Amino acid sequence: MTDSNRPRNTLTLKKKPATDAGRDDTARKRSGGRARKVAQAERERGKYDALQRQASEATARRKPHPGSQALDRSDEPLVLRVPAQQRRAERQPRRAAEIFTVFAPCPHGLEAALCAELEALGFEDARTDRAGCRLTTNWSGIQRINLYSRLATRVLVQVAHALVHTEEDILELARNTPWERWFGAEQTLRVDTSAIRSPMKSLQYCNLRAKDGICDRLREREGERPDIDTIRPDARVHLFLDDKSATLYLDTSGESLFKRGWRLDKGEAPIRENLAAGILALAEWDPEQALLDPFCGSGTILIEAAWIALGVPPGIWRPFAFERLRNHDPRHWRDLKTEAREHIRPRLETPLIGVDLDDAAIESARSNLERAHLAPETIHFEVGDARHVKPPAPTGWLVTNPPYGERLGDNDKEMWSEVATNLKQNFSDWHVHIITSDLDLPQHMRLKPRRRHPLHNGALECRLFGFEMVKAGYRR
Repeated sequence: MTDSNRPRNTLTLKKKPATDAGRDDTARKRSGGRARKVAQAERERGKYDALQRQASEATARRKPHPGSQALDRSDEPLVLRVPAQQRRAERQPRRAAEIFTVFAPCPHGLEAALCAELEALGFEDARTDRAGCRLTTNWSGIQRINLYSRLATRVLVQVAHALVHTEEDILELARNTPWERWFGAEQTLRVDTSAIRSPMKSLQYCNLRAKDGICDRLREREGERPDIDTIRPDARVHLFLDDKSATLYLDTSGESLFKRGWRLDKGEAPIRENLAAGILALAEWDPEQALLDPFCGSGTILIEAAWIALGVPPGIWRPFAFERLRNHDPRHWRDLKTEAREHIRPRLETPLIGVDLDDAAIESARSNLERAHLAPETIHFEVGDARHVKPPAPTGWLVTNPPYGERLGDNDKEMWSEVATNLKQNFSDWHVHIITSDLDLPQHMRLKPRRRHPLHNGALECRLFGFEMVKAGYRR
């Protein structure tokens, strides 16, 4: 290869000629680890000399700007400057290759469903835990969970864990954690604390100690403390305490993942989006089959079903906290979303029907449908009575979150008896799933549930009752 064809970025290290005439060639050669260190040092020295030669040659070839006086700087030492971006990359490990321990919380009762969802997304080591799932993945996997998970409430990355006995131990744990790799003093901060069987007397004081430790660390490293913002912080940290230890998590989600960005009209009895998706998962709804919600309210269950059937990732139109962290790679994140959009189906053939007695609820459902980027014909909403609604197809799923408790009063037993009569007469071969806080609902309907799943709708303890409407299987 000639010099003109040689790649520009290739450095050739030439052997230096021996200068000591009296050197003994029979001297003992080094071997083992010491020899490798010496060889590495010689290679680094050779690279540095080659860079110096290239810089000197570039300086010699540099021509002065026309009209300016050329300055002779040949006697000045050459300083090789490393770009700031490269210095940061050298100081902080590449997240793409780093493996993190992740905890994804979810509503009580959806742990197994969330674990199955994570396994379907490719996270084979996902395992259920109290009110969530644990797994290990790289930074790209963390972004994918935020983008694709329909059941998780948020995605927390474990950054520190230690045994603690006093509040001062929490302070030291927070102070010894390298927060500067994630966020800095120029960003706002929020810290939240939760505990199970913790002996600490005041969770509020524990939260303050964790916050002080984080701020002290950043002030020591960067000269000032971050501001606190409890509404829309740039960085969120979660402190979790149990009977012996403390764990610090970095929140990569920001606002809870059930906030998809489309629901403004919540209706009178709202159900969170990830709980609605979890109910559909527990009901084993087939997206190729019809779905009816006779108490649809603001349409949450049906809109979630439409996104599932179309393959719309639940996080495709919302921001995340990791986008405001240091070293965020917007190009990689943009590529992930572009890939996700390519798999969204253009249209939906599955009949999705929403019925409610309240005109205002139907208007709210239609407004939410538009904000969810769905065509008006995707879901058919109409004013109607659950006691008289007819099935839109020979077979399908009826999944609903009806009014219960104080909203119905003393008329609920009569109403459910009439609903059950309609189901027995008209919904043969349909799968019926109802979530309610009324644990006596099957008795009111005079139906025996085939399945029951304990769930929580906010602070309410509920059950998801599953009924199989088999022809001639119930007395009329």
